[in-house]
Amino acid sequence: MRDVTWFSKERGGALATIKVAYKITYPNGKIYIGQDRTNSLNYFGSADSKLIERDFTPEQRRDFTIRKEILWESETASDSEVRLKEVELIRAYRSNDPAVGYNQWPKFKGSE
Repeated sequence: MRDVTWFSKERGGALATIKVAYKITYPNGKIYIGQDRTNSLNYFGSADSKLIERDFTPEQRRDFTIRKEILWESETASDSEVRLKEVELIRAYRSNDPAVGYNQWPKFKGSE
């Protein structure tokens, strides 16, 4: 994974690497929670495409808008801390519940 940095006056002009946890919202209202250790503007997660495709007709797929929201960010978190935050958010938003979202891990147990 390549390291992406950005320049910010608010940070005293220092280069900073930001790690994020994000929420993707699809047109049907279902969500996907993920993490990105590079904060790439163009990264939209690794949800299972086949799983998502089943929820949309061919016509719906012709004009498709998704929303990406950064829910949490850190310049100092370790990779394991980012992963823990991602799992915490998956459970909090219940995006692993097939009725709510597209996360397949951790497995939804019905009472999370």
